[in-house]
Amino acid sequence: MGLSYGALAGLIAAIAFLILVLFTIPVLIRAANATKQADKTIQSANESIQQVAKDLDELLHQTGDLLDKTNVLLADVNVKMKTIDPVVQAAADLGESVSDVNTSTRKMAKRFSNFHWKRNGLMSSALASAFARHKRRKGED
Repeated sequence: MGLSYGALAGLIAAIAFLILVLFTIPVLIRAANATKQADKTIQSANESIQQVAKDLDELLHQTGDLLDKTNVLLADVNVKMKTIDPVVQAAADLGESVSDVNTSTRKMAKRFSNFHWKRNGLMSSALASAFARHKRRKGED
């Protein structure tokens, strides 16, 4: 029984297709394994992204709480600073008054140090004169 050319060509084509399929099977198996590995990697990446998203949500929540507490603390500090402001102003005023008293005391000491006291009662007249001068300056006289 002889094979015709058409049958022989079909047989050669079938054998070539079988060889092609046999060489393609390992490539397809490797591609399937690579696809499975890629799927595992993507699934792991998705789980990591979900965990990072949860951690980020928790961090944002804690940051919001911290900002709220900071705002409350800052408001409290501002209220207390308003309470302390008059005390600081009073201390500044007191310092200025003490400085004025010191200046006046120095002037008075300088006046009396330049005055030479005599033994014949000049001291009482000098004090009377100083007090009279002081009253005139204040406009009480």
